[in-house]
Amino acid sequence: MKIAVLIGLLLFCLPGFSWAAASGDSLLAAHLDSLVEHRLPKGSDVGLSVYDLTANRMLYEYQADHLSRPASTMKLVTAITALSQPEFDEPFRTEVWARGRVVADTLYGDLYVVGGFDPEFTDENLDSLVAAVARAPFSVVKGRILGDVSMKDSLYWGSGWLWDDNPASFQPYLSPLMLDKGVVTVTVSPAAQGEPATVTVSPVSSYYRIVNRSRSRMPSAGPLRITRPWMQNSNDLLITGNVTRKEARTLNLYASQDFFMHTFAERLRAAGMSCLSPADSLTGDSASGYAFGQLVRDSLCTLLASHATPAQKVLDEMMKESDNLNAEAVFYRLGAHYTSHRPVRARDAQKAVRELIKRVGHNPLDFRLSDGCGLSHYDYISPALLVSFLRYAYSNTDIFRKLYKALPVAGVDGTLKHRMGRSKSACRNVHAKTGSYTGINCLSGYLQARNGHWIAFAIMNQNVLSGRKARAFQDAVCEELADW
Repeated sequence: MKIAVLIGLLLFCLPGFSWAAASGDSLLAAHLDSLVEHRLPKGSDVGLSVYDLTANRMLYEYQADHLSRPASTMKLVTAITALSQPEFDEPFRTEVWARGRVVADTLYGDLYVVGGFDPEFTDENLDSLVAAVARAPFSVVKGRILGDVSMKDSLYWGSGWLWDDNPASFQPYLSPLMLDKGVVTVTVSPAAQGEPATVTVSPVSSYYRIVNRSRSRMPSAGPLRITRPWMQNSNDLLITGNVTRKEARTLNLYASQDFFMHTFAERLRAAGMSCLSPADSLTGDSASGYAFGQLVRDSLCTLLASHATPAQKVLDEMMKESDNLNAEAVFYRLGAHYTSHRPVRARDAQKAVRELIKRVGHNPLDFRLSDGCGLSHYDYISPALLVSFLRYAYSNTDIFRKLYKALPVAGVDGTLKHRMGRSKSACRNVHAKTGSYTGINCLSGYLQARNGHWIAFAIMNQNVLSGRKARAFQDAVCEELADW
């Protein structure tokens, strides 16, 4: 007893010591321990790390160093590393160049579409790009139409991605030239009973083929199914089954760079541009009049058209909607900025991430990095590492401002729009990145506690088959932290 009293007196004399803070910390820890014991889904595991950014001290840890699959909370690592690079604010560009001589109405040379891995390049942007090229001082190209995809290597999926997630739109075929994320939206509407449904597809292109075997208001036709023969890399869009109401589904297309170039060349011809020389033996589609090749910029080159997407817009979509393509675009461009390699590879971006891991006080060899979006089952990080990255971002005003703006807000938008909406303390307060696929459910970000302190946290649920129960556990943790 005397020793305990003496220790208490010594603590009381320490500068900045607060009995209220100490008791508050103990109460918070007890509440979080109770949640782990009683609310954690049966048979599952969790790692937790909670840091008081205002007081600069750890508040709570539970298996914080245990390696976990991050799912889409990997996007936090990618985003913060990219934001730490001085080139981050450069826009994502897609450009059209002419290389050759213009005589009268003819370009004696080639047209190049140079991809900058813009994940937000839309159907409307393509029309604008084509219209700008159509205003060039020539209407005949006596040469080739070439796509320059030399920015990135030819691996169209990340290491550890699941092949049978194909043809889901959340698993895009990666390329420096992306049109509507390499995804089409198939919309079906019922016609007269027994007749095939009306089918429309956007973006409009002859790159894919519609195979409509559906029936309107015919239960015997079976459930509606919209897919493509993805194991054969076919872009036949197959619509089968019963259509009773208007519905829309999204599918990825095989070879996103071909989808872009095929549609570009098709619309350029429709705008009045003639290409007199077919594509040569370079990789491409000679029947559609395009090929692939790298632009060598010299005195013969002229920029005809350009589209730029702000980096913050790409980041916002990446975080708010957990867009995997946007994350990979940021990831590969990070690698290009960090190493200046061309073509850029995943390992180039990983080098930048490992450097920041060292800078925040961890050993990169303690973790496994694979992709930038978290789709890979080879990614392994820890709650402690996520919180260290969040601390680093918080300590850099410019990084924190851009990141915080992009994070989903509980009860308001993004992937947290329908979570914590009824919580007086967590709703509109929790700004965090979600991450989930089968067996994995994570949440990591920032909130402000009732005492005014800013908190960084990471919750990584593993081996949990009920996403609903995992989310309920995470929401309860956030409410405890917000009430502290």
